[in-house]
Amino acid sequence: MKKEKVVLAYSGGLDTSVILKWLENTYQYEVIAVCVDVGQEDDFAAVKQKALSTGAIKAYILDVKEEFVTDYIYPTLKAGAVYEDDYLLGTSFARPLIAKKLVEIAEKEGAIAIAHGATGKGNDQVRFEASIKALNPYIKIIAPWRVWDLKSREDCVDYALKNNIPIPVTKKDIYSRDSNIWHISHEGGNLENPWNEHDENIYKMSVAPEKAPDTPAYVEVQFSHGIPVAIDGFQYSPVELVEKLNKIGGAHGIGIIDIVENRLVGMKSRGVYETPGGTILYEAHKSLEKLTLDRATMNFKKNIAEKYAQLVYDGLWFTPLKEALDQFVDSTQQYVTGIVKLKLYKGTCTAVASASPYSLYNEEFVTFGEDDVYNQKDAEGFINLFALPLTIRSLMKYDKDQQKKINKNKQVI
Repeated sequence: MKKEKVVLAYSGGLDTSVILKWLENTYQYEVIAVCVDVGQEDDFAAVKQKALSTGAIKAYILDVKEEFVTDYIYPTLKAGAVYEDDYLLGTSFARPLIAKKLVEIAEKEGAIAIAHGATGKGNDQVRFEASIKALNPYIKIIAPWRVWDLKSREDCVDYALKNNIPIPVTKKDIYSRDSNIWHISHEGGNLENPWNEHDENIYKMSVAPEKAPDTPAYVEVQFSHGIPVAIDGFQYSPVELVEKLNKIGGAHGIGIIDIVENRLVGMKSRGVYETPGGTILYEAHKSLEKLTLDRATMNFKKNIAEKYAQLVYDGLWFTPLKEALDQFVDSTQQYVTGIVKLKLYKGTCTAVASASPYSLYNEEFVTFGEDDVYNQKDAEGFINLFALPLTIRSLMKYDKDQQKKINKNKQVI
């Protein structure tokens, strides 16, 4: 009897290595391992070989870095979406792309199910499964962490040793990490106690800010319609541009955050994130928008950015609302073109200069010196109209107070 096939989101790490063998042992499935390259620095030849040697009947390595940057990172950057004021959504927007590729392979291979290694406590289970359901609701989803008898990463280590599965962690190095071209996250281990200061030795993309150069560095980022296209006058492909800024930012300790965040499933979690290049791009993009967007659009776009971040964090990438917000965001970016100069110094990234052919800043109007374009007397009429509701309210209150005084005086007489 022919065995049924399952597609596994595979990284070669502890969890997915154990899951591959567990799917085979528990359900007798033929496992097709799919490793989606979104920029994590892995030996993909070794990952593929490990999947096959662990029992997979086939292993795919899919390089989607270009698609990741252009179709997932850049739209979120243009929206200015930041979750809870800090998190630049590095893991969040990688999940819908990975899910999309898993569905494509499952359809191609005739697999009945997709399996993933997200835990029952985290956000990724929602991101994977909401995306899969949006793209193909007929594919079965298997989430081993919600059904098997293994209760911890330590149990996974034991299972791997028992089944002769080589693993990249030990019980001493138990951090859960997720990395891609945009960031790396660190969770678990001693980070689970928020009173523990994190150890700088966990950094992978950055140096500690205290160990960054004592001399500040400057970098210029050029944008075209809200999309970064050049660094210091040199044009780069999307992937090259992000990688270049990661090196520049990482060398100066840019983009390291240690946060407690609210997970979608209702609990708080603590993580350390490194996003060096992304932090530079967000700061540059925000600065250029301040130069080129009018006040009303900027203020309204902040509301859109917050909602956009919530959708991305919650795994609702493939939704009508997300598509509608993209249309709004794109309309705001038609004049977000120009150059921003940033100063990098020991973990800080500050925009210090900006220029755009669509700048709304007009020196002739705002100068404190003499000018011929602005009649200051015009401000009086503007203020009278602007403050008219306040004036009317104050007059009403004044009249009532006066009437009360008159009535009080009558009673005394």
